[in-house]
Amino acid sequence: MEALKKIDGYSGPEGPVVLVIMDGVGIGKYEEGDMVRRATTPMLDWLSANVVKSQLKAHGTAVGLPSDDEMGNSEVGHNAIGAGRVFSQGASLVNDAIENGSLFDGDTWKELVGNCTQNSSTLHFIGLLSDGYVHSHISHLEAMLKSAKAEGVTKVRVHALLDGRDVPPTSALEYIDRLEAFLSELNADGSVDFRIGSGGGRMNITMDRYGANWPMVGRGWNVHVRGDGPQADSAREAVEAARAANRGVIDQDLPPFVIVEDGEPIGRIVDGDSVILFNFRGDRAMELTRAFEEEDFSKFDRGPRRDVKFAGMMQYDGDLGIPAKFLVAPPALSETTGEYLALTGVKQLAVSETQKFGHVTYFFNGNRTDKFNEELEDYVEITSDILPFEERPWMKAAEITDVVLKAMGENSHNFIRLNYPNGDMVGHTGNLLAVEISVETVDLHLARLMKAAEKAGGILVVTADHGNADDMFEHDKKTGAVKYDADGNPRMKTSHSLNPVPVYIYDPSGISKARLSSATNLGISSLAATCIKLLGYEPPENYDPSIVDVG
Repeated sequence: MEALKKIDGYSGPEGPVVLVIMDGVGIGKYEEGDMVRRATTPMLDWLSANVVKSQLKAHGTAVGLPSDDEMGNSEVGHNAIGAGRVFSQGASLVNDAIENGSLFDGDTWKELVGNCTQNSSTLHFIGLLSDGYVHSHISHLEAMLKSAKAEGVTKVRVHALLDGRDVPPTSALEYIDRLEAFLSELNADGSVDFRIGSGGGRMNITMDRYGANWPMVGRGWNVHVRGDGPQADSAREAVEAARAANRGVIDQDLPPFVIVEDGEPIGRIVDGDSVILFNFRGDRAMELTRAFEEEDFSKFDRGPRRDVKFAGMMQYDGDLGIPAKFLVAPPALSETTGEYLALTGVKQLAVSETQKFGHVTYFFNGNRTDKFNEELEDYVEITSDILPFEERPWMKAAEITDVVLKAMGENSHNFIRLNYPNGDMVGHTGNLLAVEISVETVDLHLARLMKAAEKAGGILVVTADHGNADDMFEHDKKTGAVKYDADGNPRMKTSHSLNPVPVYIYDPSGISKARLSSATNLGISSLAATCIKLLGYEPPENYDPSIVDVG
């Protein structure tokens, strides 16, 4: 690859180009349940009325997912934004590997299965039990269970993480019942013993990310590996008991459980076993993987490393080689925006709080942990609070903005990218008041950025990676009517939306003379070429078209 070429007749702005990603702030289809529309947002309203704007696709095939029925997410969204074009993502790659059999023909699958058949040991599956297609899919688990039996594995334990975040908030029993029925079919001839061994809500145990809450992973370790936790005779019983004891609890927050028989846990992970972490998405799989793989580990009291065969569904970090063994090769993302800008000598700054820090760095850079150029790239992580997001919906927006304003005032970076997590992280809680405040928080800090852009001679590109806060109620797909629960309340929707996201080009100096390009039907992958053009460079030829023309 070569450095970017300058655009003839346009040298870029005096100040930086700032890519502002309002995570989870989409353009709602329905008025009811649209907390973006309900929130007081004078800055977004002004941008919508006064600047160059458009709408971008942020879900399905536009971000490399199997179909347009699949919601976008922050991982694939930032991959697409940073790469400037669409790559097939984890869900699609795993689907293909199962359909063409390459997953089961691969050395890793054969090694883990062979370990169990040769040593009469247990094959464990740990992962998110849902069909949300964001971190995992239950059909992938079912395909592996079926193949494991066919290949001679006689004992399997599933450690089920309950979702309620990328699927309806209290749908756990639908997936538990489906899995139990599937396991019963496999067990029917008496040749195998396939059962659920443990579980719990994904935001209570195991699925932390970016090192924000290691004790959460430690709780998961105790449950899955040691069999140490609240006991139950079945997963259904555990969920029903937890709901009775914790009124209003949603699936992602359900307490952990350990399935027992005659008072003893049935799913402990012991030396000689095989373990597959069947999540394909990396951010919430990295920490548990490290606990299994690292010889010297001090993040929680793990004890001696288990002598097991461990593999992830995919490799979660290619630079760090985590995990060492995986079933499906990850998407090969190359020639990303960050790499091109570093090669061209453009000074870059990436800022967010812990919850989304990896998105503006690792995922934006094509699943790469390391910088492309230490001298040209600065990454700033603001430590996230460890508490329910609905209790502090403003999160760290002020601190993120403070860092960006300082950089803009000093004109220390040419390209700045930041992520405000509020609309997404608070949107997942289903707390409407908190979601409304989260959107208003982002709008408040947009006002600060806009003033700074005017003073510094910079340009803001204000957009999102996917929707969430814009669609907080479940709607009938045919009529659009709100769905209600047995008590007459709207059924909450805590997952991402299928809605488009906005993009606003705020150039207070007018130097770019930005105007909408003739390209149509664009997705968020076009943000890369857009930012590159606004900086004064010609985008790579293989990038998706820019939203605007300049000069």
